[in-house]
Amino acid sequence: MTVQKEKGWQRYHTIWLMLFIGWVVSYADRTLTGPVVTWMITNKVGFLEAASNPHALGGLLGSLFFAGYMLTQFPGGYFGDKFGYRTIVVISIFWAGITTLLTGLTGGLVAFIALRVFTGLGEGVLYSNDRSLVAEVTPPDKLGLGMGVVMGGLTVGLSAALVGTVYLIEWAQPSMGVNAWKAPFLILGTVTIIAAFFIRKALKPQGKIVPENYGKALFSLLKYAIVFLVAIMSVYFITNALHLNDVLIAIILTCLAFVLIAFIFIKKGNEVSPILRDKNLVLIYISYIAVLWHLWFYGFWGGAVIKDFGGGTLASALLVISFNAIAGVIGFPLGGKISDMVAHKPNGRRNVLIAMEALLTVFIFVFAAYVMSGGHDSVVQSVILFVSGLIFFALQAVAHALTSEIAPVHLRGAAFGMLNLVSEIGAVLSPVISGAIRDSSGSWGTPLILDGVLMGISCIMIMGVSTKIAENKAG
Repeated sequence: MTVQKEKGWQRYHTIWLMLFIGWVVSYADRTLTGPVVTWMITNKVGFLEAASNPHALGGLLGSLFFAGYMLTQFPGGYFGDKFGYRTIVVISIFWAGITTLLTGLTGGLVAFIALRVFTGLGEGVLYSNDRSLVAEVTPPDKLGLGMGVVMGGLTVGLSAALVGTVYLIEWAQPSMGVNAWKAPFLILGTVTIIAAFFIRKALKPQGKIVPENYGKALFSLLKYAIVFLVAIMSVYFITNALHLNDVLIAIILTCLAFVLIAFIFIKKGNEVSPILRDKNLVLIYISYIAVLWHLWFYGFWGGAVIKDFGGGTLASALLVISFNAIAGVIGFPLGGKISDMVAHKPNGRRNVLIAMEALLTVFIFVFAAYVMSGGHDSVVQSVILFVSGLIFFALQAVAHALTSEIAPVHLRGAAFGMLNLVSEIGAVLSPVISGAIRDSSGSWGTPLILDGVLMGISCIMIMGVSTKIAENKAG
């Protein structure tokens, strides 16, 4: 009977597909900023035209987005546990579409920053609820595969935005002129809103009436989001008035994460203590900072890195870096499948994660050595980036499955929220610090080396994680 049920297309496959699409549009929306900023710097237009340190300022724009994205990680997971993961997923995708569309209707720097921050606040609730929904509907022996298949949408959206953004700008230039950078936001925002309607309908439970809770969930999220928006914009205005440098601003923004963590300990400590005090989870949280640093170093500045090291035009450079991103279509499910195969062994998933992080560290340094020694063959660069991308995205599926196994079932959303809250520190700091180092040194060499060092440290930290044969803490 069980075997019969597993044959053919199952309901969880539909949910996987919808979440895959959700990641495509959500990641395309957030990835736009990097290529747009690089295009502005290259063409000396928009609010980056007169910037004295354009890469640092451009990186700060990315960091401000991730500050918002970071702060709603835990609230998003907490409210997902309370109102339903499906509900929060749908709200997040609608939110991303609307704010991305509005970004394309603005012109000034402050409005751009505010809308990017607000976009981040809405998109920040997707991760913890997506991961929890996959864990909720997927058979245990397919958990890693499900985590990986769904996250494959991330790489499709990332690749599409990296490659397609410049072409959308160039297509819009004859009619929009120097404002052509707005076109990708207008187009992607519209596409995301359409996708959100489709996803909401497809995710609706079949054959039973369940409360939607959209109003209560949205109101709860907005209360936090507005407070966080005011906090982030206040930090920006005050630090800008004090003429602090962009790196220091980003560091101050990360302090908001520690304030939120302290708030969680004080207000929700007893309720969520199992995911705050578990040594294994804490090690995963902190080690994952390097993973997000790596993702958004390449996701934000990848095109600029390739271009500066002899990669030709911006469009061709972005095409090369896309090989790193598109590898995730294979890497995510492959990593999940491999981790499922060893999940029955003591420390099975952990050992796979250690091996993958160690291998990725090697490839980061191989790529750095190649381009820094003058190598600029696009085929060689693409091959190295594809292989390293394969490993990088595979290890994420392993880490997600490992986190899901360690966290108590009733606190999965909160656990994934805490994972991304802590790890997004890497995403906040990576664009601006890497950009500032590039401005001061005149080369992307040092940021490449720093990326490898951080990944090596992450690998060492994972060695401290200890799990028994896979078992779920259902309480």
